[in-house]
Amino acid sequence: MSEEQWKAIGPLPRQHGILAAMLKDATPQRLADVRLDARFEGWPSAHPVMSDFLGLPIADGDEVLGAVFLANKRCPKPEGGCGFTAEDEELLSILAQHAAIALTNARLHERARELTIAGERARLAHELHDAVSQKLFSLRLTAQAATALVDRDPGRAKDELQQITRLAAEAADELRSAVVELRPAALDEDGLVATLRTQVQVLDRAHSARVTFACHGVRALPAAQEEAVLRVAQEALHNALRHADARQVDVTLARHGQGARLRVADDGKGFDPSAVRRAGRHLGLVSMRYRAGGVGGGLTVESAPGKGTVIEMEVPGG
Repeated sequence: MSEEQWKAIGPLPRQHGILAAMLKDATPQRLADVRLDARFEGWPSAHPVMSDFLGLPIADGDEVLGAVFLANKRCPKPEGGCGFTAEDEELLSILAQHAAIALTNARLHERARELTIAGERARLAHELHDAVSQKLFSLRLTAQAATALVDRDPGRAKDELQQITRLAAEAADELRSAVVELRPAALDEDGLVATLRTQVQVLDRAHSARVTFACHGVRALPAAQEEAVLRVAQEALHNALRHADARQVDVTLARHGQGARLRVADDGKGFDPSAVRRAGRHLGLVSMRYRAGGVGGGLTVESAPGKGTVIEMEVPGG
């Protein structure tokens, strides 16, 4: 199927009809005409017509991970019978087993990566405690000493103030190093576009809302800009899926001069931005504006009750 056909079909089915039977009962389905089955619930208007049907669950032990199916076998069909044979079912079963192995391995890889990230964060927390907190403690003591000496021994007080300057610079360097290490691992490995596309695909599978991603001519950005764009996209997606009851969320990343423009639009219940500010609730807007401003960019929010929300962020390039 072409990309245009997929777009015309719209949101894919989740768990109903024959698909639900494979996902819930974990049983193969070989049907002469899927449309005549009592469990058939139809398909979107742009969906290709299917008649004979062969489908199998993709399972890891007792856990069903998904389903794979074929339709419209190109062969002479027996009267009232299915074109798919027992041999076809056996072949598709082998493919389903390979798919189960691939999916399980992907899950394990992601879990291992999460554990690695968690371990790195724990290590950084220890480093911050052991190094930076000690520097800050020394800063406080040195400042107290300088305050006590400023009247009776200005010379020594000046020495203490110089020591404060040195300690503050060292603490700043260590904090900066820690922040760099906290940069999402996927950004370093895959870049902004691939990381954002993967996260959107995961959210699309995990939520009933349709979540899409499009990218137009974006080039690699400096590390700080890429992280800021990713964090703002994550916050905007969280708001749309958790708070706005959106059915459709579209994420677009496009080239903008030497930089990039991020756009996250949803068809959710929307809100009055001025009322949110007056109520002291920010929905992460303060954080998003801070991230955009921190890399020399800007953030705009358009929303109204019942009208959905559009968040746009522009960042300069390197």
